[in-house]
Amino acid sequence: MKTKPVQQILAPPAPHMVGDGFRVHNFFPGGYNMGEQRMSPFFLMDYNSKIDFSPRESPRGVGVHPHRGFETVTIAFEGEVAHHDSAGNSGIIAKGDVQWMTAAAGILHKEYHSENFSKKGGPFQMVQLWVNLPAKDKMSTPKYQGITHEQMGKYELPENGGIVEIIAGEFKGVKGPAFTFTPIQMFIVKLKAGHSTAFSLPENFNTGILVIEGEVLVNESDTTPADHFILFRNEGENIHIQAREDSTLLVLSGEPINEPIAAYGPFLMNRHEELEQAFADFNQGKFGRLED
Repeated sequence: MKTKPVQQILAPPAPHMVGDGFRVHNFFPGGYNMGEQRMSPFFLMDYNSKIDFSPRESPRGVGVHPHRGFETVTIAFEGEVAHHDSAGNSGIIAKGDVQWMTAAAGILHKEYHSENFSKKGGPFQMVQLWVNLPAKDKMSTPKYQGITHEQMGKYELPENGGIVEIIAGEFKGVKGPAFTFTPIQMFIVKLKAGHSTAFSLPENFNTGILVIEGEVLVNESDTTPADHFILFRNEGENIHIQAREDSTLLVLSGEPINEPIAAYGPFLMNRHEELEQAFADFNQGKFGRLED
């Protein structure tokens, strides 16, 4: 099989705050102006690189806000996040866990540091993705998937070289627990220094890898340090990764949706008229109720 070549290695854009609890680097769509479709079905990636938060009684976070037309996926690498939404879902994710919220037809939610983490403080590191939905599913019923680290599919690499944790999709016959509306591969890869692994991902899938920790050599030619994003061309299938030091990676690959996008604020639709309807429905209270 042909190698999937690297298109760019992207340094983390300047951070900004989301609420008072998330200091994020927005890699796309805005950080590098790569276009709203370049990583479809992934529309947005905010990366909260590792930062220490001081202890406090009142949890930091983001207050009640609406979403429609997509899914939010939050992956915890350090720290804890509490989630509440207007469909009655709530939960806390800690290191290694994922919350996968399907906003679809419309939902209100809020995300805060957990009370336990707030009182202790400490290192905090997260990734949040917005995963677009195809037009036929945008107005489906909202739902929530809380995926613990224990529930993920796991593939032990040879020679005690590390582990691949499968959130969505499949790696070497091991499947992840997440339900997805379109084909998506989402893995956390933990590689020990000096060890390597390879992936075979469809040529037409949009593919990127975020280096969470460590430093890796990609396709035996491109060295990539922590907090950088590797964007691959839509050519070939094989990616080879070798760890220069103990490393953690987030692998994202998905089949493009290839539909028009109309995006504004917390809404991600296909047409401008649907955005107007989303604002009207939100203002009329059709997204439910949630106390701040």
